[in-house]
Amino acid sequence: MSGRSGMSGMSGPILRLDELRTYYPARRNLVDWARRRPRRVVRAVDGVSFEVHEGEILALVGETGCGKTSTIQTVVGGFPATSGRVVVDGRDVTRLSGRRLRAVRRITQMIFQDPYESLNPRLRIRKAVEEPLQVHKLVASRSERRRLASEALERVGLTPAELFVDRFPHELSGGQRQRVAIAAALILNPRLLLADEPVSMLDVSIRAGVLSLIDGLRRERAMAVVLVTHDLSTAAHYADRIAVMYLGRIVEEGPTADVLRNPQHPYTQALLSVVPKSDPRDRFVPRVLEGETPNPANVPAGCRFHPRCPVATAECTVVDPALAPPRASRAAGHRVACILTQGPPPVEEREAAGANNA
Repeated sequence: MSGRSGMSGMSGPILRLDELRTYYPARRNLVDWARRRPRRVVRAVDGVSFEVHEGEILALVGETGCGKTSTIQTVVGGFPATSGRVVVDGRDVTRLSGRRLRAVRRITQMIFQDPYESLNPRLRIRKAVEEPLQVHKLVASRSERRRLASEALERVGLTPAELFVDRFPHELSGGQRQRVAIAAALILNPRLLLADEPVSMLDVSIRAGVLSLIDGLRRERAMAVVLVTHDLSTAAHYADRIAVMYLGRIVEEGPTADVLRNPQHPYTQALLSVVPKSDPRDRFVPRVLEGETPNPANVPAGCRFHPRCPVATAECTVVDPALAPPRASRAAGHRVACILTQGPPPVEEREAAGANNA
């Protein structure tokens, strides 16, 4: 399994996150009020750093609730960043306002997972797709806006566009609504596209076409893409790099082929173990994780994965590992947050290697 090669490395990153944190205040119950306990926070995003370059697709993968959506919604300003930096095209959007912020938002577009909420039920499809052009005052001519809206709809498979432009969202199926949302995001020809499960509402027969469309646009226009998905097969086929998230943090990151063929973090290994194999003769034993994901308002000490990790040691309960190159992978950019995979090999492995060399 390997992702397609993008154009990363040809220029500076379009998107860079530096130790991004997004915390939500948790509700206080009567006991908290009576005992005057400080308000707790939900650590939705807790120190995330990565870069995405022109023409590159980065896939954010992980279980539901791990912070993937909160990360990209912080990038577009849906949630305020608690700390850290969000740099888009060289500009820190956490410190921008007014015209400067609007200029960044014009080149940054997002596809939301739920088209039922992202589309205005009072607007006809044509108006919904034209709206970004009007908001950013890019096209003054009404006839030109209509032409561009029709072209955008046909690019995402709603053909002929005349059959859809005068309908309301409730008159379309869920998959058709999602394609309208994708058309509205792509009509501005963004430099950065944030896609939150963009094909989860589509039929299997349509998914490949929409993903191929996004893949083609990022190649033709050097568009950077952050693809949030729980489908590792999708990430394997389209992403250049994968970042695996768990409880608000990235626990493994690297080139798609290296992460999928040589996973180093126990959490990544568990995710891959339950992916169905294409060869029915390939016997595999899923590694089912025990227990529930810890509460992000009460993150465990040490490695936050250790309560569910099948190979955790006593050291894992006190050491919070940072991302670092694993000793079992020489791939450039492959990093993992696990003390069991970092540093020199254990004494037993070194002794065995010495005996073999002798």
